[in-house]
Parts: sequence; structure tokens; C-alpha cells
Amino acid sequence: MTESPDARTALAWTHTARFLTTASKLDQLPVSELPEIAFVGRSNAGKSTAINTLAQQKRLAFASKTPGRTQHINLFHLGPKDAPDTLFADLPGYGYAAVARTAKLRWQQVMADYLEIRRSLSGVVLMVDSRLGFTELDQQLLQFVAPRVGTGEVKLLVLLTKADKLSRKEADAAVRAATDVLAQVSTDDADVSLSLFSALKKSGVGDAAETLYGWVHPPAPAPAAAAAAAAVAAAAADPADPAE
Repeated sequence: MTESPDARTALAWTHTARFLTTASKLDQLPVSELPEIAFVGRSNAGKSTAINTLAQQKRLAFASKTPGRTQHINLFHLGPKDAPDTLFADLPGYGYAAVARTAKLRWQQVMADYLEIRRSLSGVVLMVDSRLGFTELDQQLLQFVAPRVGTGEVKLLVLLTKADKLSRKEADAAVRAATDVLAQVSTDDADVSLSLFSALKKSGVGDAAETLYGWVHPPAPAPAAAAAAAAVAAAAADPADPAE
């Protein structure tokens, strides 16, 4: 699949991802001024595979042989090695039946706190299995971050993973159903995106990378628009004397 120039730039950026640190508690995470993009999803939604596909690396995000057993937040730097510009945060998968209830509850609280109060959090990528749609747990996690999404403080991208397993009709239905769910958190200030995604077929990868890159590197205003905005600002700051 041929990617657009913007997608190629974004994919070159995601390819720079490299491991920084891991933490089992919020207070173990480093304080950072860099924008942080968190990846969240059910244990079998393909989260690690999606991260590795976006980064074009085979083992950047490690998937445990027992889904749901990886109970750490892993941070990755992106951008130049001497001047990183972003952090990716891989949060533990949730909802796997084999994990003890006490561990589930503990990690549910850690993730809720992270999504609600992590100061450097600027975006969330929520992986949802396209065959299942938003489960109750997915909707619960969405509510954790909904207040910050609604104000525009945190951007949201939902990837409907494993889309290669759907027919066109099923894919269209999955998008419609997810759109209805996301309407609950969408506001005039919110930045909410939705995309079908297949790590196997590499579909939606360029679009997802482009979205994330745009969150961190918003396009500069066109020269004419910038000049016009400056003129308006100058006029507002120093209005002309009223005619006599």
C-alpha cells in the first residue's frame, strides 16, 4: 500500500520509538514536560501488535504469553535521540478472565488514576476489537477519560483492530456502532477520531500514524493566514481613533 507523503513522515517519526522505562505504580513514572500518548485496550484487542506495527518494530511492545499478565506501564521516547519530542505509554491490557480479581481491581484503579490525573497526558489511543465493538469494559475506560476528552485537554483516537477479519458490510456496521458510542464523549472542543485498523494487512497504519504525528506537530499556519491573523491582532490591540 502506497502511503501519502504526510503518512511517510509520520511513520518515520513513529519508527524512532525506543524504550525508556517501566513502572508498576503512577508515582514511579518520571515527571515529564513532553506530550504523552497512552495506548489502552482489552488484553486480546491487539494492543501490543498495533504499537509494534505503528513503530515498524517487531518487539518494541512486548506481548505476554499469558494475556493480561503484563502489569506495568511502559514508556517510550519518540523523536531525535538527543531531543525527544513525545512519549508513548503502553498501559496494561484489561479484562482478561485468568487474572485474579484483586489484580484486576488494582490495575483498574491505576489506569483510572492515570487517565484522570496524569498531567502530561495529551492523547489516548483506545484499541477496540472490531468484531466485538465497545464492550462494557471499553466503555468504562472511555468514561475514565471522557471529562478530559470533552474539554479538548486530551485527544482520542479509537482503532477498530483486526479489521481484516470483517467483510465490508461488517466493517461499515462496526464503524457506525463505534461512532454512536463516541458521540457520548464528543463535544465542540473534543478531538475524537475513529479508524479501522489491521496490523496483518497494514491497513489504517499510515492514517493512525498521521493522526498521532499531527497531535504533536500541528501544521504551521500558512504565511498569508498568519499575516492576516497578525494584522487583526494588531488592529485589536491598537484601534484607530474614531472619526470626528
